[in-house]
Amino acid sequence: MASTHQTSTTVLIVGCGTWGSSTALHLARRGYKNVTVLDPYEVPSAISAGNDVNKIVEQGTWRLIMSGCILEANAGRHTIVGHRGEDASVSNRVVLEATAAWQTDPVFKQYYHATGVVIAATQPENVEELYESERATPDNGYKRLESAEDFRKTMPEGVLTGDFPGWKGWAKKDGCGWVHARKALMSAALEAQRLGVKLITGSPHGQVTTLIFEENDVKGAVTADGKEHRAEHTILCAGANAPQLLDMKNQLRPTAWTLAHIKMTDEEVELYKNLPVLFNVERGFFMEPDEDNHELKICDEHPGYCNALPHVDDKSTYVSTPFAKHQIPLTSEQGVREFLRETMPHLAERPFSFARICWCADTPDRGYLITSHPDYPSLTLGVGGSGHGFKVIPTVGGYIADCMEGKLDERMKRTWRWRPETALGRDWTAVQGRMGGSYKVLDFTDVKADGWTAIVSKL
Repeated sequence: MASTHQTSTTVLIVGCGTWGSSTALHLARRGYKNVTVLDPYEVPSAISAGNDVNKIVEQGTWRLIMSGCILEANAGRHTIVGHRGEDASVSNRVVLEATAAWQTDPVFKQYYHATGVVIAATQPENVEELYESERATPDNGYKRLESAEDFRKTMPEGVLTGDFPGWKGWAKKDGCGWVHARKALMSAALEAQRLGVKLITGSPHGQVTTLIFEENDVKGAVTADGKEHRAEHTILCAGANAPQLLDMKNQLRPTAWTLAHIKMTDEEVELYKNLPVLFNVERGFFMEPDEDNHELKICDEHPGYCNALPHVDDKSTYVSTPFAKHQIPLTSEQGVREFLRETMPHLAERPFSFARICWCADTPDRGYLITSHPDYPSLTLGVGGSGHGFKVIPTVGGYIADCMEGKLDERMKRTWRWRPETALGRDWTAVQGRMGGSYKVLDFTDVKADGWTAIVSKL
């Protein structure tokens, strides 16, 4: 039963993407009756990385690939390596709790598909790193893949027709799969709304222009229509837009990734159904065609794009400004087609039916920022997904709610603290462990007007 405090307390959540929707859901489940969520886009957000047909959560390396993620459902695996900046015990707990929720929470479990995974690399050092990070041994359910024929046999005949030049990897049938990201995100937001959360989305009514700073605290937010939304607690879950609303002391770098779809025939959709995820850490990845539009999503792998990288002598004021675009740079199109030529050359020249960029926000160590702000007692931060935030959508809102209530686990509190010291002299071009493409962070301002795809989307 909800306490009087939970029933009467007003809470404002800024952002209704992956973490904002999760936080709204968890607060509603705890009995909070006065929760409002603001977002400049209708659900699902046009710029949110969670607005995607599928995601892959990869537990072993604690890495989320922006357009997908491999979710390992082996809850008995207790030796998970934490991401840089994270206490391994924290990573272990977060992964196990998220895994259990994907399998049991009625809001999310219908969107998890246990199809297996094929992981690979081409450079010898990356093959070795992948082996070590995934513990890719037969005891852990992995089968070694040495040749093109080995890779082709992981899927039905006619799917993988490429030569897989230089590819080495492993296949795992059990305990892995993918999740339908957009539907999971919308499920969380709609369930929160059903439980009483007020969603105000779209511009200008949901577009926050500034936080309300009063009496050395944050008292809510102002939207583009001039309305003040005041609350006793404000939770900032604005993702890549957070630096535009709050001085993050250079702890967040808004970074974007790219994806493309190709239309599949009814026969191809049937052939590609229930396929394992195929992921090469240098080339890219794909999952089965989506059930609604019958489109195959392919992502090229690269360290990401920023929007206006700073000059060497001007790092103190840097903000990479997110924007929505249903096109991708031609260099990314080339990356997608290279991946297809190596794996499914029969699809390599098929026209794209859809493409988009999607945004996340990297901390310097790629650990989360789930913390109370040191200067504003009523402000809670839930940001810094760092490319591995979607996999925890079933549970992350609970941690953010714990933080707001002052009862976050002490190890999590220490690991996810406000830590501007990690951003001193930050290298904004650091790849932060990511591979592929040019092996460097790229800049959208370097993409010329005619350097983008020109796809007429029918989605």
